[in-house]
Amino acid sequence: MDLTFVDIFEKNGLDTPAKDFAISFANAEYQLWHANQQARYNILNGIMPPASGHWTNNPCADDIDYQIETDFAGLMSPGMINTSAEISDKIGHIMNYGDGWYGGVYVGAMYSLSFVSNDIEYIVKQALKVIPKETDYYKCMSDVIKWHDENPKDWKETWFKVQKKWGQDIGCPKGVFTTFNIDAKINSAWTVIGLLYGDGDFGKTIEISTRCGDDSDCNPATAGGILATIIGYKNIPAYWKQGLAEVEPMDFKYTTISLNDAYELSYKHALELVKRNGGKISDNKITIKLQKPKTVKKEIAFKGHWPVEKRRLNLKLEDSISFEFEGIGFTVSGYATKTGREDYTLLVDVVIDGKLYETSKLPTNSHDRKFTPFWKYQLKNGKHKVDLKVKNPTDKAYLKIDDLIVYGPK
Repeated sequence: MDLTFVDIFEKNGLDTPAKDFAISFANAEYQLWHANQQARYNILNGIMPPASGHWTNNPCADDIDYQIETDFAGLMSPGMINTSAEISDKIGHIMNYGDGWYGGVYVGAMYSLSFVSNDIEYIVKQALKVIPKETDYYKCMSDVIKWHDENPKDWKETWFKVQKKWGQDIGCPKGVFTTFNIDAKINSAWTVIGLLYGDGDFGKTIEISTRCGDDSDCNPATAGGILATIIGYKNIPAYWKQGLAEVEPMDFKYTTISLNDAYELSYKHALELVKRNGGKISDNKITIKLQKPKTVKKEIAFKGHWPVEKRRLNLKLEDSISFEFEGIGFTVSGYATKTGREDYTLLVDVVIDGKLYETSKLPTNSHDRKFTPFWKYQLKNGKHKVDLKVKNPTDKAYLKIDDLIVYGPK
C-alpha cells in the first residue's frame, strides 16, 4: 500500500488531492482487511475521505491500518516532521481516525527524525510532540516512555503494565472482549518498547517488538524500519540483509515497482520536499531546514461509547431476523458468502426502532466486501430493536452473522 501512494505522488505530483489516492487504493487488486477494507468499501460506494475513515463510517477506525502504511510519509520527509504529518493528514484519513490516525502520524514522525538523530530516546520523545496530550494515544506512549525510564532493563515489566492498563479494545468488532488486538495505540506501544529496550541492536529490537505480541509482524517491521533509517542501509547487519539483493529488482505483486524503484522514488520525493520547505541541494550536499514539531488536531473516536455486551448470534440470514438490545450503539459482525462460483450482492434493509436506517450492500466478492456488515452509534440511550431483512433473497448467497456488540454510555 505504501507503493500505491508513492506511485500516485510520482504520477500526479506532491499536491495530489486525497481523493486520487483513495480511488487508486480502493481499486487496487490486493486484498485488504479491517479499516482498510471498510474504507475501500466506503470509497467504492461513494463515501470519500476523510469520511471514509471516520469512526461513524468505519468501526475499525482505531485499528493499526495506517500505522503500518505510513513509512513512505516519514521517508520522504527527512527532518521535516510537520511535512510528514501533513502527508498523513491527507492519506491517513482515508482509512483511519483518532488513535488509528495518530499511530500513522507518530510512526511517520519517528521516521522523519531518524534521518537527523541517532538518539532513539530523543526520537521517540520528540516525535510524540505532534500528538495532542489529551488523547489516549499520547497517554499510552507517555506511559511506555515513563516506565522505560523507571526500569530501562526489564521490557517485560513495561509490557505487563501496558497490557494491564491499555489492553482493552473499544472499537474493532473483532477485538472487543477478546485477546485479539490490533488497536493502534497498544501496537505502537509494542513498537516503541522494541526501540527503547533494543538498545540500537537490530536483532534485539525486532525480537522484543515481536515477542510483545498482537500485530507481531507489523510492529517489528516498523521498529526495524525506523532503526534502519537511523543507522543507514550499509550499517544494517548482513544477517538481516540475507536474500535482499536477489529481491530488490523484483516488482512487488500488483505493482510495477521494485524495491530499487522505491528507493529512487523516496529519494526523489524527499529532495522535492526538502527544496519546497526551505532546504538547499547542491551536487554533493543536502541542507535540510529542520522543523519544530507542531501538534496535530485532536480527534477522539468512539467518544462516550463503551462496549457493555457481546452476544453470540451465530445465525444464517437468508430472509429476515430481529434482535433487541439496551444501549447507545451496536455492531454486528459477519460476512456475505456465495453458495456456488458466482458472486452476488445481497441487499439488506436495516430497520432500527421501526424506521429504515439504511439498505446495506453486502457483496460476496472478497475484494469489495463490507468488512463489518452492520453498525450504528450515537443512538439515544435505552432499549432498541433492529430488524434485518434481505430485499433480494437468493439461493446463490446468504449472510453469516456472528456476534452482536452493544455499546453503552459508561
